[in-house]
Amino acid sequence: MRPELTEPLKRLAERAEGVLASVLPPATLEPCRLHEAMRYSVLGGGKRLRPLLCYAGMLAVGGRLEWADRAAAALEIIHAYSLIHDDLPAMDDDDLRRGKPTCHIAFDEATAILAGDALQALAFELITDDPHGVPERARLAAIRTLAVACGSQGMAGGQAFDLAAVGQVLDESELKRMHAHKTGALIRAAVLMGAELSGQADTRQITQLAQFGSLVGLGFQIKDDILDIEGSTEAIGKRQGADIARNKPTFPSIMGLDAAKTAAEHTREQALAALASFGPEAELLRDLAHHSVDRNS
Repeated sequence: MRPELTEPLKRLAERAEGVLASVLPPATLEPCRLHEAMRYSVLGGGKRLRPLLCYAGMLAVGGRLEWADRAAAALEIIHAYSLIHDDLPAMDDDDLRRGKPTCHIAFDEATAILAGDALQALAFELITDDPHGVPERARLAAIRTLAVACGSQGMAGGQAFDLAAVGQVLDESELKRMHAHKTGALIRAAVLMGAELSGQADTRQITQLAQFGSLVGLGFQIKDDILDIEGSTEAIGKRQGADIARNKPTFPSIMGLDAAKTAAEHTREQALAALASFGPEAELLRDLAHHSVDRNS
């Protein structure tokens, strides 16, 4: 069991936090309330899984960490924007996120919508303006990967599936499709963007990393559903049992809790198998596959 991040991953999470603090507009810059809401929603919380996967994807193909800094920040900023919008009254109507009031509760609904909009725009701006000399072709590939992960075939589509699924009975394949869009697309994109920005990944490596990212995304979501039952509000930073209360389909509700735990383990093993041709340079990716399933929050 590896419930905690390894020391190298903790250092990378600290690196990502520093980059995020530097690229977000200061709260003293007008419009101050909007910028305050953006920083509130991004900083000081969260697992930073997507930036970590981006850094690990870069290292797995022999790239340099600084080449991934802006993409890592962009991924976390996109994730934060999606959470702001998912939490809105018109969506999931949540009042707690990362252990503190959601953006629309802490500020107001209109400010939360604008903060999400501005964060999404900032994410793409960051990748277009890279100070480390990453080639334009590599940045364009990463921008396209991120855009696809955000759109109707990614997060937005997944949220549409999610809203339509409330109170419905889904089978396992339908639930996997929903989460492949809502959760898995951005996690997969994180791994791929790190590799793409290196400019050193070959087609075979990209294919294997894409498979790995998809499987980690699935394992992460199954574990999230398990924690909705077994976790505590304090540990997971959001209302425990919220999915059950909303009558949302989850992996435990469809297959049972024990079977969901077995499925998470199996998915983790598949993810690790996808990295079989990689050597020690992919060890951080392997650590993240373990963490996604073993975590307690």
